[in-house]
Amino acid sequence: MENVRKISGYLLLAMVLVTTIIAILGIWDVVDLRNILSKTLASLLVIFSSSAVVLFIFAVILNHRDNERNKVNENNM
Repeated sequence: MENVRKISGYLLLAMVLVTTIIAILGIWDVVDLRNILSKTLASLLVIFSSSAVVLFIFAVILNHRDNERNKVNENNM
């Protein structure tokens, strides 16, 4: 559990660092922020949608199988 915290902490730190660098480059007109912002928001929408589908699969379909398995085990006892 401690390793998961460290990995997530470093991942969040890297994301903040990258976002800060992109923002600074946008302020100095090195990169076009509108193009980057639209692609970032579209990517986040895709990631959100796919994570919602994965969560639905785990919560409904895979949980249903675990419940059936637990019922079978309880009946055998």
